[in-house]
Amino acid sequence: MFFLLFFLIMKRAYYLILLFCLLPKTSHAFDILGLQPVAPNGVFSTFSTDSLPRNRASFEVGFERSQDPDLDRFVLKGAYGFTDSIELDFTLPYVYDFLGSIDGLEDVAFGLKHRFYDEGKYGPSLAYILNASIPSGREEFTTHGQFGGGLVISKRVGPFEGHLNIFFEKPGTGTLRNEILFSGGLEFSAAHNFKLLGEFIAEKSHFSNHYDRLETRLGYRIKTTNFIDTTLGFGFGMDKRKPEVRILLSAAFTSLREKRNIKTIYEEE
Repeated sequence: MFFLLFFLIMKRAYYLILLFCLLPKTSHAFDILGLQPVAPNGVFSTFSTDSLPRNRASFEVGFERSQDPDLDRFVLKGAYGFTDSIELDFTLPYVYDFLGSIDGLEDVAFGLKHRFYDEGKYGPSLAYILNASIPSGREEFTTHGQFGGGLVISKRVGPFEGHLNIFFEKPGTGTLRNEILFSGGLEFSAAHNFKLLGEFIAEKSHFSNHYDRLETRLGYRIKTTNFIDTTLGFGFGMDKRKPEVRILLSAAFTSLREKRNIKTIYEEE
């Protein structure tokens, strides 16, 4: 019943977001990346409530090629399990060849994710994220720092796992506007080491008073080894005024659990 209710809510949210996106828009501007999830605890840009176990770390290197606007983006992401329910994250993006001639860093983003409610038989798991960015990016790619937060909802039903994110971001300069982002992600476990991924994003960026980004992403993730996850995805802009195509490729490396020595006790009869 909850699974059906969850998707009914997602369906209504989709039409509401679509209505916002049909309102008049400003011209497309550069999309600031901000804090991103580290695989496998997320889809592409949508966080899950899952976090790394205590004292485990993960790093992910990614590459994105985008058309309209034309750019290449390299991303380094990291996560550390402070406790079994609290995770520290960072995202460091570098933009190459934007509009054919502009290269440079974006703002470095840091965040804390806390899962404060675990998933039950019918209810979802809940987490919140607090994040901030350091004003370290090139002028074309910076918001002069920002801070914000969001709510993350996750629910697993059989081989499916769905995630819903709602974020609010305030930039560090008054010339930019507040950002609101809705995203929904779906993972389907097709095999023990293979997942199909789907994601939907609607965003009111720092450069607009209206929802100026609407994007769908599809792809898959392969668990190459016990500590490597490889993700490939394709993004398609749904705004007819400015179609956008992305190719996303990343590999995440997670530290393994420490092996425990098992002592065997023999009793003499």
